[in-house]
Amino acid sequence: MAGRAAAGPAPARLIAGLLSALLCLPAAAPASAQTLACLRGANVAGAEFGDTVGKLGTTHFYPTQKTLTYLAGKGMNIVRFPFKWERLQPELYGPLDDRELTPLLASVAMARQMGFTVILDPHTNARFAGKQIGSPEVPAAAFVDFWRRMSAFHAGDPQVMFELQNEPDYMDAAFWLPSVNAAIAAIRENGADNMILVPGTIWTSAYHWFAEQNGGSNAEVMTGVIDPLNNFAFDIHQYPDHDFSGTNRTCPATDMAIESLSRVTDWLKATGSRALLGEFGGTASPDCLDAIGRMAGFVNDNPDTWIGWTYWAAGDWWGDYPLSIQPDDNGIERPQMRVVQRYILDPVTGKIPACASLAPAGAWQLRGPDGNQKGAGSADAPAR
Repeated sequence: MAGRAAAGPAPARLIAGLLSALLCLPAAAPASAQTLACLRGANVAGAEFGDTVGKLGTTHFYPTQKTLTYLAGKGMNIVRFPFKWERLQPELYGPLDDRELTPLLASVAMARQMGFTVILDPHTNARFAGKQIGSPEVPAAAFVDFWRRMSAFHAGDPQVMFELQNEPDYMDAAFWLPSVNAAIAAIRENGADNMILVPGTIWTSAYHWFAEQNGGSNAEVMTGVIDPLNNFAFDIHQYPDHDFSGTNRTCPATDMAIESLSRVTDWLKATGSRALLGEFGGTASPDCLDAIGRMAGFVNDNPDTWIGWTYWAAGDWWGDYPLSIQPDDNGIERPQMRVVQRYILDPVTGKIPACASLAPAGAWQLRGPDGNQKGAGSADAPAR
């Protein structure tokens, strides 16, 4: 990833002091009216950069006040914070590392004070040190242990969402689902009623949501998600370039991307589910700018099933990354932000409208493939 080296991490005592001060302040405004507003914002990348371990302030960086202020000024109300699981918890079943946890919590506290909802996103593709969750090396119990520890810090905070993992890949949905349900059960046992974001496999792509897999497609298998509170949404990603990866300069597959989102929308309605478009984006080419607007507009037009979107990506250290919406080194606004900004606030009211899909948690009931409602239940979590 493109980035720039910084002078080095701030002293731990300064970071701790900042965190302490921020946590003593009252929350900005997590009122019910705000939680019902559709969620429109951006990923703030940086903490997932670099090698697995790395050095804070050199290889990776947590979200800054500068970036959050810029996004808030555009009217955004949600930010997604990617980070590496291995940095927060260097050893499976071990304690969380204060050297990484403290600056992450400080960034979360700062974002909350600015009125943002924050998504905590372990950005490791359902892996720890390269080994898949659910494998002998990284059993589901280890994944559960991480979320039991992590969820304790923001349990019950409506401004913090827990995304179980970013873009699980090279595993079947049927293999992934038991770990999902075990982690959800552990979070709920921890007293955390926060919204949980659940990804499917094959990079949780809308285009691949119905693709055949051993044991069933995401569309078939992920109806088996069990949340005792029914307070979860699926995290869906979609890029409009030719291979849907978000790594190419042009966006010739926009129509197919919209068609994929439309098909997922029909599935969400049929199963009584909801989703966030957690990643989408494009370069400044004319076809990509058109795609960005069409995708944000599509989600905005379906507030009964989509709770919102987060563009990929903002962040101080992107440099010349072609999908960035961070102002360039000269402070010049990116063309992508000029497009995204048109889809944040209602042009008449100047506010973000409400999303019916953000109804109280208990109002949501997942349905099975036959369309029948499934009762809320709980999965057995591994022993503590």
